[in-house]
Amino acid sequence: MLIQIVLFDGFDPLDVVAPFEVLAAGGDAAGSALTVELVSVEGPREVVGGTRGLTLRATARLDPARRGYVVVPGASGPTTGDPDEDVATIPVLLARFADSAAVPLRAALDNPDVTVAAVCGGSLALAMAGLIEGRHAVTHHLGMDALDATGVHAVPARVVDDGDLVTSGGVTSGLDLGLHLLEREFGPRVAHAVETLFGYERRGIVWCAAGHLPGTV
Repeated sequence: MLIQIVLFDGFDPLDVVAPFEVLAAGGDAAGSALTVELVSVEGPREVVGGTRGLTLRATARLDPARRGYVVVPGASGPTTGDPDEDVATIPVLLARFADSAAVPLRAALDNPDVTVAAVCGGSLALAMAGLIEGRHAVTHHLGMDALDATGVHAVPARVVDDGDLVTSGGVTSGLDLGLHLLEREFGPRVAHAVETLFGYERRGIVWCAAGHLPGTV
């Protein structure tokens, strides 16, 4: 199984590294041929993150035809700025990425063999690209109103599992997202083994699109 974590200019490093570490450890714990790869829409390149210029290397081009998971991180940078000065704020970085990645991400969402996951502002990028209208998702608490305004059902939970779309909240929720994906694929024993290895306890609510409460969507 292949897990592709998508890098883009201004990505948030923890949104990338947290799920990378968790998923890689989970593959080892499960004895599974699980590959975690850093990719970009443009192909192999050095990608500069939004926190102090931290740079990671994408080793391949995003391939929406490959079975597995595509993980979209959020961005790091200022939240506000003068639009006339073209400040690379988080909304600007996410919008640029959404514009460049809309086609392959749509193909990934349309592929029944792929689950698309997002950390923090990654779900806002998917929403800005018009890819998840009507779906259930979560993002950083500062972006929940913006997510809702795009036609997404914004759910205030740590992780939101909407089938082939799984999203998580603030930056550290990438750990919880990775553990949830491990539990989906390999079961709770593997996920718990990784929790124990990392000295981390999952927090918050995992909301799943199953069951129904009257008056809800």
